[in-house]
Amino acid sequence: MISEKAICELFSSMLPSGRANECFESDAEIIRLNGTPNGLFTTDEFSAEDLFRESDPYLLGWNIAAGATSDILACGGVPLYYAHALTVDPRWDTAYLRGLGAGVRDVLKATGARFIGGDCGRSEVWRCTVSVIGWCEGAPVLRRGARPGDLIYLSGEIGAGNLEAALRLYGDRNLQISEPIKTQFPVRLRESALMRDFAACCMDTSDGVCAALNALADLNACGYAVADLPYLAAGLGFCRRASLPEELLFLGECGEYELLFTIRPEREEAFLIEAQKSGCPFHRLGTITRTGRELREDGRTIDLESWSSQARDFASPEQYLAALGRWLDCQQAGAGKTQFPERS
Repeated sequence: MISEKAICELFSSMLPSGRANECFESDAEIIRLNGTPNGLFTTDEFSAEDLFRESDPYLLGWNIAAGATSDILACGGVPLYYAHALTVDPRWDTAYLRGLGAGVRDVLKATGARFIGGDCGRSEVWRCTVSVIGWCEGAPVLRRGARPGDLIYLSGEIGAGNLEAALRLYGDRNLQISEPIKTQFPVRLRESALMRDFAACCMDTSDGVCAALNALADLNACGYAVADLPYLAAGLGFCRRASLPEELLFLGECGEYELLFTIRPEREEAFLIEAQKSGCPFHRLGTITRTGRELREDGRTIDLESWSSQARDFASPEQYLAALGRWLDCQQAGAGKTQFPERS
C-alpha cells in the first residue's frame, strides 16, 4: 500500500506549485500574499477516525477549529480566514449544530479569524474539512532548522489528545472517575508570537509529541533525548486507573496540538525572561542530539528507534495499542526489539 508521505510527494511533484516551501518543510504552506512570502495556508480533515468524543458538541467544534488553526500558529503566524466543508451526521439536530458552531466561533474569536463559508453535506459518518489562511509578521518558522545542542521546548503538557482517544475507545471502564473528563485543545496565539522570535524550528503535535519529534529528527537528520516529561495530570490519573503505562501519553498518535520547537542554547535565557513576562509557561523536554532517539524516565532509558510502526499499520486502534504496550513491556524488561503481530 502506498504511504501517505508517498502520496503527498507524488502530487507535489506532478502539480504546478504555488508555495514558497518544500513538501513537509513547514506545518502550513507558505504562499505569496501582497507580493511577499508571508502568507500561510493549511487544510485538514477531521472525522470519527480522529477519536474525538462527540457527546459534547461545543468541545467537538472547539477541538476541530483549534486543531485546524494550530498549523498556522506553528509557523508563527496569525489565522485570518477560516472555511470548512462539513458533512453532518444525521443524528445531529439543530441544538447539536448550534453547540458545534459555538465551539468553532469561540476559537475564531480567540484568534481573530473570520469565517468565509464552505460547503455542507450529509452522511452516515461525519467529516469536517477545514481550510485556514493566515499571515506571518516576518519569515515563517519552518520545521527545518534544528541542530545538535538545541533545546527542545513544548508549549503545554503532554497527553490531551491521547487521553481523548482513550476515553473514546474505552470510556470510564468503571475506573471510578468522579466527574466527566473534558479535553479542550489549546489555542496558543501568545505562545506562537513569542516562539516566532526565538525558535530555530517548530511543529505542532497534532500526531502526538513522539511523532513530531521523529518528524523533526528525520527532516533535520539528527536525533533527540527527552526526559521527565510533563504529562497531563488527568492523563496520568486515567493511566493509573486503567493500568496503562504513562508513556502511551507521549507515544500515542492522537496529539494535543501544542507547539514543539527548538531554540539555540545561547538564546534560552532571553527566551525564558520573555516567557515569564508574557505569562506563557513552557516545558523544556530535552535536547537535539546527533544520533539516537531516547526517552529517559525514572532512571531508565527507552530506545525509541526500536519502535518503527505507526497506528495506520494496524487494523484497529486497539491492535496498535496492544502492540505498543507489548513493546514498552519489552523495553522495560531490557529485551530490546519485540515481534509484532501481522499488520493489515
